[in-house]
Amino acid sequence: MSTKTNIFITGATGYVGSSVLTRLVNHPKASTFDIYALVRSAEKAKILESALNSKVHAVVGTHQELDKVQALAEKADVIFHIGDSDDVPLIKAILNGMKAKHGKTGVQPILIHTSGTAIIVDDARGEYATDKVYSDLNLEQIKAIPETALHRNVDLLVFEADTEGYARTHIVCPCTIYGLPKNPLVEAGIANSHSIQIPILVKAALAGKKAGVIGQGKPIWTSVHNEDVAGLYITLFDSIVNNPSKTGHGWDGLYYAENGEHTWRQLSQAIGAALVSLGVAAKADPTTYTLEEMKTFFGSEQWGWLFGTNCRCRADRARAIGWKPKYTTEDLLKSIKAEVESFLKQ
Repeated sequence: MSTKTNIFITGATGYVGSSVLTRLVNHPKASTFDIYALVRSAEKAKILESALNSKVHAVVGTHQELDKVQALAEKADVIFHIGDSDDVPLIKAILNGMKAKHGKTGVQPILIHTSGTAIIVDDARGEYATDKVYSDLNLEQIKAIPETALHRNVDLLVFEADTEGYARTHIVCPCTIYGLPKNPLVEAGIANSHSIQIPILVKAALAGKKAGVIGQGKPIWTSVHNEDVAGLYITLFDSIVNNPSKTGHGWDGLYYAENGEHTWRQLSQAIGAALVSLGVAAKADPTTYTLEEMKTFFGSEQWGWLFGTNCRCRADRARAIGWKPKYTTEDLLKSIKAEVESFLKQ
């Protein structure tokens, strides 16, 4: 019987997932891991295995192949679910696999699930900064998050699995993630190298040849670098393995990922400055998006308002288990020009 730790990862070629997977194959105990990554095509599977020196078993499949996902989850000792924060059938397949494993072996498999701090956004519409700050150690705040919040329907299923006792579950909750990742999967051309929020703002600015902002751009968000987020997954994994009694799980297992704050106007001004320096725009100061522009650049008015929300949190629990992020708001703002240049080349 194998004594290796079976690890199953979703989202292996995603913006965060590729960075996490790279850290796993370079982990000091990597020789004791059997890592399985779900990828969409045979071609991508071949490239992934080659790029990571055959240290990962690439399994061809999609998130819609629920039986395959459930089977992979049932075999796993540890699951890194980084593929989708809002897919209910997918998380149910993963949890069903974990439940089956527990039923057959009595072992509690480990889940590290990915959510996002959009669970705590307000409806400021760009007009004000809030004083409300969430802590991942504040259980009352966490339990008070409404069921209608983004990602919450999936998060509640993850919490429930831990409460039922067949799995030890943990949720990593990143905020605005930034930075262009550098790892073998990105270099091989099979991994996503862009996050969501900043690229959307950059693409909107390039399309309109000017920086824009929702409302007055006053609300505040926290931010975190791609490498720091990847580092949290590994710090959490190591803590679960080495100090399980001191590592919160279930309702005590939500971990915010943040290291600095910014306003939406700061982001837009940095984009505007990059546009000016690259000869795309004549002025750096952002203008307020109209409702029509929001529909054009963000896809819908509702999605556009998200870029005018407040979202402030503190990664107190994450830091308590030894996470030490190194990138700051200054690094965030410095990273904007590279993002703009990247999209200009496309």
